[in-house]
Amino acid sequence: MRRRLALSLPSLLAVATLLPRAARAAAFPDHPITLVTGYAPGGSTDIAARILADRMPLHLGPEARMLVDNRPGAAGVIATEWLKRQPADGHTIMVTETGAAAAAPAAYIGGTRYDPIADFTHLGIVSTPPGVLVVTERFPGRTPAEALQALRSAPPERLTYASSGVGGVLHLRAEMLARAFGTRYVHVPYRSGAQMLQAILTGEAQFGVAALASATPLLREGKVRGVAMVGDRRFPLYPEIPTLGELGVPGFDNGGFFLLIGPAGLPLPVAEALNGALRATLADPLVRDRLLTAGHEPPAGPNDLAAARAFMQRELAAYQDIVEQTGIRLQP
Repeated sequence: MRRRLALSLPSLLAVATLLPRAARAAAFPDHPITLVTGYAPGGSTDIAARILADRMPLHLGPEARMLVDNRPGAAGVIATEWLKRQPADGHTIMVTETGAAAAAPAAYIGGTRYDPIADFTHLGIVSTPPGVLVVTERFPGRTPAEALQALRSAPPERLTYASSGVGGVLHLRAEMLARAFGTRYVHVPYRSGAQMLQAILTGEAQFGVAALASATPLLREGKVRGVAMVGDRRFPLYPEIPTLGELGVPGFDNGGFFLLIGPAGLPLPVAEALNGALRATLADPLVRDRLLTAGHEPPAGPNDLAAARAFMQRELAAYQDIVEQTGIRLQP
């Protein structure tokens, strides 16, 4: 006697629900992918996004396309909140960075309206460069040690620093520097790393802690001076610039990071396709050279989905420790 497979109504409904999702995942991508950034064009996040948008589609299929969507405001927080509400189908993803993903959630008074771990799918590490403390060409002191002494000895609120937005990592790091030196500086926020560096170039602000990718063109041309790297190592293209730790300023070992994320709940085949395309892109020597020249340092270690999520968890914990130890809190 033949046995019949009996399915209950709930089981049939569950299968019916899964079939369209599986079909969509199999067809991914079936329209252009939007790659969001939380900053205006020209800054470090935008630079990374445009390099990825140019090369990742080659590893997603012959018809794949990727378009960059700049949504600046609140140091990437506004774009991150927006991404959280988008459909989890892989067609809207984001290049996030240290500020929106770790500094703001850790340091904002009242927190952010998103959980950087639970509310997103972590698709892969894009780069892990240090930040760089830059000053105007007219800033006192010709050596890094002399420039740091000028920052240390300045009367409270005498010097002005620029950042790429209130609550971002560049804001947090400058406030950490003020705390380390026992002084206060005047904060002038802008909408992107490019704008903050333009302010330093023109003298609207005397200094700032910049993303290296944003600062690289001006550093190369000698229009701003690199005083120290903010992170645990020197950068290969600027071996002459020491770290803050080397100059006797502890507590600045955390560099920056750029991460590819999507809304929570991306189907696993879609997430794996995006992660595979990212890894294939970063393995291309030409892409790695473009990133390095632009001030981004591609990751050297594991970069699958699990590694990306674990990396985000470590970075968030590190910035939560920084906030707890320093007592620095930022007003959104």
